[in-house]
Formats: sequence, structure tokens, C-alpha cells
Amino acid sequence: MNMTVEFCGIKMKSPVIAASGTFGYGIEYKDYMDLNQVGAISVKGLGLTPWTGNKGVRIAETASGVLNCIGLENPGVEKFLSYYLPRLKSYDVPIIANMVGRNVEEYGKTAKALTVPGVSALEVNISCPNVTNGGMAFGTDPKVAAQVTAEVKRNTTLPVIVKLSPNVTDITAVARAVEEAGADAISLINTLMGMAIDARTRRPVLGNVTGGLSGPAIKPVALRMVWQVRKAVHIPICGMGGIMTGTDAAEFMIAGADTVQVGTATLASPNAIPRITGELRKWCEANQVEDVNSIVNTLKI
Repeated sequence: MNMTVEFCGIKMKSPVIAASGTFGYGIEYKDYMDLNQVGAISVKGLGLTPWTGNKGVRIAETASGVLNCIGLENPGVEKFLSYYLPRLKSYDVPIIANMVGRNVEEYGKTAKALTVPGVSALEVNISCPNVTNGGMAFGTDPKVAAQVTAEVKRNTTLPVIVKLSPNVTDITAVARAVEEAGADAISLINTLMGMAIDARTRRPVLGNVTGGLSGPAIKPVALRMVWQVRKAVHIPICGMGGIMTGTDAAEFMIAGADTVQVGTATLASPNAIPRITGELRKWCEANQVEDVNSIVNTLKI
């Protein structure tokens, strides 16, 4: 039974990718699982310079999910290239560099800095606050999302995967805009905006008041958006949002995702990715599927 896939020209042993933000820079998980078994690793978002992140409580469990307001804390590109990437090269797994920026120009500079041997693709997080536009996220405006995509494409020879924010009225408008701007693929969804309140103190639980909701609670929304975007664009899609089992992964692929990312599940169980990959294989065997690629975009309406 074939589990190998090719995504943006990147050959992967399986369609299951470690999602950015919950898997660190990969090497943090080396004692819990064989990193060579992962389809690819999308590392935690990288800025041109180190980002300190938010103050106060930054993560809180909710019903069937997790809220976080980490604030994109990261050590910066230079630290990644000098410390993490050399260690990741000892594993036979493609590395996707997730990247962040405070303005369009910074996205371009970060893309250029990350275009090095050992990095297979760039995943562009456009859920970042645009400091030149009142803090509005780049991904909420199709025109601005397209500008970021075009700037990244101008500064790299690597495949560019644009990660979409679900906090929009029409996600297909943003998807079409980044495709037209040159995106090689799309990943979705990023976290949904939410909040938690401590009724005893009548104060927000998170130091930033609001945060990004992930986990099983957002899966129905993520599936719907993957299905909508699949009908709107012609480039490959990586789906994510509450994938906890192999059957969840199959559902995303049936909805139109060529690959999937697993995030919050790894917080609950560090070896979630090989387990989910194994469950996906068993699902294929049980349903007489000889090639996992054959289930992509097969939803019957």
C-alpha cells in the first residue's frame, strides 16, 4: 500500500506533516519518536530577528481544544540556520521553514535568508499583525495577502506555501489572491480567534485576552474551509485543524487536501504523528485503498 506523496515537488514518506508551532524545531521530539517517520516537519515560525512573544499566561485548555497566545516567540533565522538546521540535516525528513514578518519587506528578507540547502519549502504565516496597517493580520485582506506572497516569491527559489487564516468572511477570496500572486500551495487552517474567562476573578485567562483556538473543536470548520478552497484554486492544499486520528486525516484528504498537518495532537501525545500515520495506513487497507493519493478530493456530494 503506497503511503508516499509528492507535495510541491517534495517527496514525502507519508502525507502527515508535523505542524508549525507545536513541534518546535523538530529535534525537541527526537527522544519520543523516530523523526525519519514524519512526512515533513514545518518548524516553528521564524522571524528575521528574534521575537519575544506575549507576556502572562500564554496557553489554556478549553473544551475539545487549546487556546494559545504565544505571540510567535522564536529565536530568529540566524539561530535556526546555525543551531537547529545542522542538527535536522542528520534526519531523512524534508524541512519546511514556517516564516513570519511585521511588514511586507520583512517577509521578503526572511524568505531570502531561509533559502538555503536543507530547507525544502517556505510556509508563509499571513496571520501575523501588520505593524504598518494598525495591527490587522495580513491574511484578512486578499490584496495584502497577495502582496506578501509576491514579495516572498521574488526572494526565494523554494516552493512557497501560504498558510491561510480562518478569521475572514470569505477564505476563497484570499486563496485565489495568493494563487494569482504565485503561491505554489496553500495550507489551512490556522487557529480561530477565541478567548477564555475565569469566572471567579472575572478576568481573561490569557495574558493577551484573546488567543488562537486549535484542536478537535475546530475540525468541522477546517474541513469546510479545505473543501471550499479546493473548489476555488488549482494548486495543492495542505489541510489541518483538529486532526487526532488516521480517520481524521483521511477526511481532510477526501475533502481536497493533498497532505495534512498534525499540531495540537502532539501536545497531548508526543508520538501522535507516527500513530496517526499508522492509523491512516490501516484505514486505507480496510477500505481497499492501494494508494493514499487516490483518496484526495473524492468527496461525494
